[in-house]
Amino acid sequence: MSIADLYHRFILWIGDGTGASDSLLHVHAGMAVLLAARLVTGRSLATPLPFLVVCIAELANEVLDRAYSGTWLWGDTSLDILNTLFWPFVLMVGLRARRSREARRIRASGR
Repeated sequence: MSIADLYHRFILWIGDGTGASDSLLHVHAGMAVLLAARLVTGRSLATPLPFLVVCIAELANEVLDRAYSGTWLWGDTSLDILNTLFWPFVLMVGLRARRSREARRIRASGR
């Protein structure tokens, strides 16, 4: 049994165990990987590193899906990428914007 087969069985086990849709599992996985990356690296969620870890994890997921299925399923792959990366990206951008606003406010106040 290949790594792709084992991974596919594991993913099915998670889906069957939770009853959640594939799309919802991707949203949760993206946020869980983001939080884990934040804790492991010690870097703020406003920095690109935790988001980059989510991107790498999603790439690995899609490569394993492709290895299992034998072809790229672009409709499914596109939706998986969007669902996994959307909220981690929005969170990173929002926190970076807040950090930038705070820095401008501090500079303007002359501290």
